[in-house]
Amino acid sequence: MSRPMTLAEKIIARAAGRKAVTPGEVVTTKVDLAMIHDSGGPRRVEPILKRLGVGLFDTSKVVLISDHYVPGDTEEGAAILALTRAWAQEKGVSFYDGEGICHVVLPERGHLKPGMLVVGGDSHSPTGGAFGAYMFGVGATEMAGVLATGEIWLKVPETIRIEWSGTLGERLMAKDMILAMCCKLGMDGGRYQAIEYAGETVRALPMQERMTMSNMAAELGAQAGLIAPDEMTMRWLAEHGATDLPDAADWQSDEGATVAETHRFDASTLEPQVAAPHSPANSAGISDYEPTGIDVAYIGACTGAKYVDLKAAADIIRGHTLAKGVELLVAPSSKRDQERAERDGIMKVLEDAGARVLPNACGICAGYGSARLGEDVTCISTTARNFKGRMGAKSSMVYLGSPYTVAASAIAGRIADPREFGDAA
Repeated sequence: MSRPMTLAEKIIARAAGRKAVTPGEVVTTKVDLAMIHDSGGPRRVEPILKRLGVGLFDTSKVVLISDHYVPGDTEEGAAILALTRAWAQEKGVSFYDGEGICHVVLPERGHLKPGMLVVGGDSHSPTGGAFGAYMFGVGATEMAGVLATGEIWLKVPETIRIEWSGTLGERLMAKDMILAMCCKLGMDGGRYQAIEYAGETVRALPMQERMTMSNMAAELGAQAGLIAPDEMTMRWLAEHGATDLPDAADWQSDEGATVAETHRFDASTLEPQVAAPHSPANSAGISDYEPTGIDVAYIGACTGAKYVDLKAAADIIRGHTLAKGVELLVAPSSKRDQERAERDGIMKVLEDAGARVLPNACGICAGYGSARLGEDVTCISTTARNFKGRMGAKSSMVYLGSPYTVAASAIAGRIADPREFGDAA
């Protein structure tokens, strides 16, 4: 009988054509899917492929999404989008143009399922781990190799298990959980290994909240952030067009599998979290913050503007108006989520309060677009990162919080506790 394996080891073993793998081994794996976007995609990889004189290993296993330079309202952005569109047509790959941020669109369009090994051309590719896929990000040079060969080598990671028990309190979200982990473990706590989130609190999270957890495994310094699939996973995937779904029971960590570390958190003791500039690791409970005035509240990014995030913000803002001098920017993470929020009246709540709605794109989270933060602006944001100068001027100060906390702060005009606003959801 083979030794018990973690979920990460099982996925990598299958991709390597092996019955088992051991942490520390270097293996060559087959890639089930490669995802690229307009910024790091065709304009970066095509020159490399041309120099090598090769094409794509399998066009059916490549997905291209435009999200960084959307809407192409600058000369540079328009040129990059034109190049991206021409490449997509020439190669015949699946292409989603201006439909939203890649990490949200990819599963939304049925491309992910448990047990897959997926390589993404973006640092937040670990989002795919919410669906039981081993997904991680690489740069353009390595991606060109993947596109040419359909393979990538991996050093089999150790698994770091993070268990959450207890029930989240009112006005708390997965964003609060991950910020608390960033505070305790730091941005290198994942040691470029595989994190597996587990426990009753994680199992109770809806899929879009699980995506937030897996996404920000990147902020913990992990290669991947896995959540073992369950009935909720399989139902969600089926509803979003995924086919030939495996048995979720096949993609679980074995009882007795060796993990490098186990960290335990109690959700029942958690209060809303806010990360001070200029790192997600600068997180603390909202009660630790003195009143801090803000100029901009930003509800955007793959981490903070999915449907569940937009709904959370609207639950707080409904019936309120923005504080004087505060600008609320909302960039829904996908067109489908925005359309659903429009049907449900969520977008109207946000707009009636004075929100300015931005395109379904990465936008100022990644420092793109005309809404970038100006000099000496103080912002509270739902994004994953608040590095100095990332969202605009280097003199800007960016705090991180959940959509609940960002919405409450927009009403109060200062960093505010969302539990003081609105009715219970």
